[in-house]
Amino acid sequence: MAYDFDKITDRSGTWSIKWDAAGKALPMWVADMDFKTAPEIISAIQERAAHGIYGYTDLPDEWRSAYVNWWKDRHGLAIGPDWLVFASGVVPAISSMVRKLTTPGEKVLIQTPVYNIFYNCILNNGREVLESPLRLCEGPLRYEIDFEDLAEKLADPQCSLMLLCNPQNPSGRIWTREELTRVAELAAENSVTVISDEIHCDLTDPGFEYVPFASVSETARRISATCIAPTKTFNLAGLHSSAVFAEDRFLRHRIWRGINTDDLGEPGCFAPIATITAFEKGGPWLSELTAYISENRRTLEAFLEKDLPQIRLMEGHATYLGWLDVKMVSEDDRPLQKFLREEAKLFVSAGSAYGAAGRGFLRINLACPKGQLKEALLRLKTGVQAFEKQ
Repeated sequence: MAYDFDKITDRSGTWSIKWDAAGKALPMWVADMDFKTAPEIISAIQERAAHGIYGYTDLPDEWRSAYVNWWKDRHGLAIGPDWLVFASGVVPAISSMVRKLTTPGEKVLIQTPVYNIFYNCILNNGREVLESPLRLCEGPLRYEIDFEDLAEKLADPQCSLMLLCNPQNPSGRIWTREELTRVAELAAENSVTVISDEIHCDLTDPGFEYVPFASVSETARRISATCIAPTKTFNLAGLHSSAVFAEDRFLRHRIWRGINTDDLGEPGCFAPIATITAFEKGGPWLSELTAYISENRRTLEAFLEKDLPQIRLMEGHATYLGWLDVKMVSEDDRPLQKFLREEAKLFVSAGSAYGAAGRGFLRINLACPKGQLKEALLRLKTGVQAFEKQ
């Protein structure tokens, strides 16, 4: 490998939410990586920082072309440069769109279990959550869309917006072209706009590729807005840089108005250069990263089969997250998660945080050096065995 992902980097003193919130526990929870970003990005930021003046910053044409070229070359999707709207983050953008595209009291549909912040984006803006639970299937353990339930929920006249997680967080499920096409058809039939959160899209196992929602049909492009960013892929969350794209100019104008009314449309001085460099020079680094994370996933799977067969890893080929079925250890994941954090000093996420459908699951972050993962798995085994003896 040209890049060293085995190196453990001390993050103390950097005000890291991931590490500081964990206290004395090993943090394997929130979705940021314990890898340094690509050296090319570090060099570009250092060069910009050396200039010494950090004034108000505009978006150069290169920012748009970087997105356009990346999505065309890596995902086969042609995005018009004028489709792109800058936002300081995917979550702020989603919240802004919830406010702009719906009215208080309307329902926003989510497929659960799902990224827990979706709930915040809906409830904190005075809208109602409408859940369409995913169907848990065996052989292998995975989620499927319950299209009968989805059709019923989308037909609710109070439902005007759907938040789609593509690929799916927390399970890592890559939705197929056929599944996404059916989602688009059902949404269009009921005049529901779809916001597709695709921030995890580049983090797929070697040999697997995600399907952009906007690529599946003209209908999907017409009724949707898609959230994308380099931040999850290249570990740049602290730089606050993302984009929303929408083909429909009327929808795009409403989104642009909302983002700018909410003061989310002005980039920090490092956001453009980091984004441009990531998409223009980060490809080789990303290829090695995804191979490394895939190896970590296989390490986790083999460990569970041998040492903790009562815990099952859900099949997933995207994100760097492992979704663990712990119902044979504890039907309620919360006491187990608390015990692991306090007694085994391992901080993983409780599945219940992702909705009632996540009860009995834990989420673990696999984006870390192998040495850190092995220590986490040792603590998981020790903690689970001690929990079962209570």
